Amino acid sequence: MTERLLLGPGPSNAAPEVLASLSDPLVGHMDPAFLDTLDRVSSMLREVMRTSNRLTFAVSATGSGGMEAAIVNLVEPGDTAIVCVNGVFGSRMTEVAARAGARVVTVEAPWGSPVDPQAVASALDSHPDARLVGIVHAETSTGTRSDVQAVAAAVSGRALLVVDAVTSLGGMPLEVDGWGIDVCYSGTQKCLSVPPGLAPITFSDRAIERVRSRTSPVRSWYLDVTMLERYWGSDRVYHHTAPISMVNALEAGLRLVLDEGLEARWDRHRRVASELGEALEARGFTYVPHPDHRLPMLHCVRVPDGFDEAAERKRLLTEHGIEVGGGLGAFAGTCWRIGLMGHNARTGSVTRLLDALDRALV
Repeated sequence: MTERLLLGPGPSNAAPEVLASLSDPLVGHMDPAFLDTLDRVSSMLREVMRTSNRLTFAVSATGSGGMEAAIVNLVEPGDTAIVCVNGVFGSRMTEVAARAGARVVTVEAPWGSPVDPQAVASALDSHPDARLVGIVHAETSTGTRSDVQAVAAAVSGRALLVVDAVTSLGGMPLEVDGWGIDVCYSGTQKCLSVPPGLAPITFSDRAIERVRSRTSPVRSWYLDVTMLERYWGSDRVYHHTAPISMVNALEAGLRLVLDEGLEARWDRHRRVASELGEALEARGFTYVPHPDHRLPMLHCVRVPDGFDEAAERKRLLTEHGIEVGGGLGAFAGTCWRIGLMGHNARTGSVTRLLDALDRALV
């Protein structure tokens, strides 16, 4: 495979230490040495997700598998689920909830705008029986941040709060316990700079109690957390063959995050985002979200008039080895999505992209 600088919406380039860990010798998934690795990964995930939740682990799936694990464990057929939709991944959450048998109520916001916490509160007033509220923290399709802390305050124990942090974890402030999040899931391939394949997830005690009090079985055997916790927990009961090499890679990636320090890592993403943002705007690109709601790790920008976005994305890839993403939905053909995630959130990435971009603009 040709080496690329991955500046799209994900995956991002893995850190060298992470890639090296993938070549560690294989051991069995029940080997005591690997079970120790599971414990270390759980502990480090608690630090990165800012939680003390006992059930914090990595689902053997990508971020979409984390979404499904969160929803199918909490929802029973006939439950009401309120889902916030301001982009592709909010819409995907409604689909997953509907397939789990939920009656889905949506709180809509225009693409490129954050979810309104008051609209969430109003939806709960109208549907006091709602089992959960789901929201995407960092909407990858639009580069928009919603104020999860304010939404959590609006929910405030009236329902379980499920947060999609696939793009945000490791790249911007996220406080699972401090904000009152019940279930939070992510993916490894973005700001953690680990290849795709695992979905970090955490369940509060309140969420676990909800799963235990179900009157019907979880609709997914593979994602049933009452069984998964027996493997990741102290019982060590076999459930499935864990992806040993990917767990090793996640451990290496989490160690890099914690060695750098979460606050320092968040600041690095903010600083490099500012460098790119000023340069793009000087070249005629305009942001979709308002400055107050932009993501530091994912830039959704409208291309200048007369700029052939598809042709130039192809040229960046074939001539310069740089990948950027195109727009989705209504933004297709008019926008780029540029990622500066994890290991790639560096001035060198910005410089290389701008050098290639300037040739296109000329």
